[in-house]
Amino acid sequence: MPPDRIRLRAELDLAPGLIYMNHAAVAPWPRRTADAVCRFARENAATGALHYPRWLEIEHRLRQRVARLVNAAPDDIALLKNTSEGLSAVAFGLPWRPADSVVGIAADFPSNRVVWEALREFGVQFRGVGVNGIADPEGALEAACDRSTRLMAVSWVHYVTGLTLDLQRLGRFCRDHGILFCVDAIQGLGALPIDVQAARVDFLAADGHKWLLGPEGAAVFYCRPEIRDRLRLRQLGWHSLQHPGDYGRADWSLAASARRFECGSPNLLGIHALEASLSLLEEAGTAWVAGRVRENTRWLREAFQAITAVEVRGPADPARWSGIVSLRTPGRDGNGLVSRLAEAGIVCATRDGGLRFSPHFYNNDNDMEAVRKNLSRILADGQIS
Repeated sequence: MPPDRIRLRAELDLAPGLIYMNHAAVAPWPRRTADAVCRFARENAATGALHYPRWLEIEHRLRQRVARLVNAAPDDIALLKNTSEGLSAVAFGLPWRPADSVVGIAADFPSNRVVWEALREFGVQFRGVGVNGIADPEGALEAACDRSTRLMAVSWVHYVTGLTLDLQRLGRFCRDHGILFCVDAIQGLGALPIDVQAARVDFLAADGHKWLLGPEGAAVFYCRPEIRDRLRLRQLGWHSLQHPGDYGRADWSLAASARRFECGSPNLLGIHALEASLSLLEEAGTAWVAGRVRENTRWLREAFQAITAVEVRGPADPARWSGIVSLRTPGRDGNGLVSRLAEAGIVCATRDGGLRFSPHFYNNDNDMEAVRKNLSRILADGQIS
């Protein structure tokens, strides 16, 4: 049976008249997520850490949900602060050699670019490849690799254009050529299905505050278990040890699981929130959510293509669509358009000088039509320059 769309939409208890099209930035919380945070706060205020073991059960449940989401084992999942922390664990944990190279995306989000560029102090070269607007972005990334390439680091979905890369193709190439494969999944995880085994992903990082509908400051990090020991830890704490509760133990060792990447006390507030958000996505079903996201993408792209004052950016091939729809608005200020749309109750963003819309599964045709009508009206009145 398909999910109950009305009940699922009701979980996003937005202010009356508000249409949220900015899940590629910071998403609103579902009702159950806000309730989980309130319960946790009330319990903490009333009894402190009396029920700490129960809090750890929520943490364990979150690892299980993330593991199911990406097709991994719970022990392969670390709960970190953000995507950048996960990428940094890879960048500054691998044993680099002078003249090694990293291949990535030239116009990527800074989190997945500067961390690799910073390796120049170790003699590592970052090769940024242009992937937008070309027929074979995977081929361009593969062609940039050579015998010096130790790692390929890509964003699964481009944060401006919404271009979705073929991770299985790239993962197969990397495995065949002895190259490690690192994926920034923040713009896809929660909106599109992913299988780290099928895609031969070695490392994956994603924050919870976008398509996962969770809070900022709570992120997930996957590390393939066979290569876990290859990452040298640059930060250590009691929580990263094999026996974290044995405080007086003199002989210590790192946790065998991915918990070794969690330096200190867990963000239990964020963990309660993200676990609740993932329960909603899991209830809806990954395939159904992805279908709805792509339907909304199609709706917006077709509607915007009929507006003469804008140019739809991103891939024409539906197989490469994500939840992001970006526009160029020649001669019009993107920030001004975002402000005018916000006055009409529509939340979107500006990126690279244009507009970016990012609807989630719960947005419906009425939302899309309101976006189309209001954008057409604002562009027609000529007040934005």
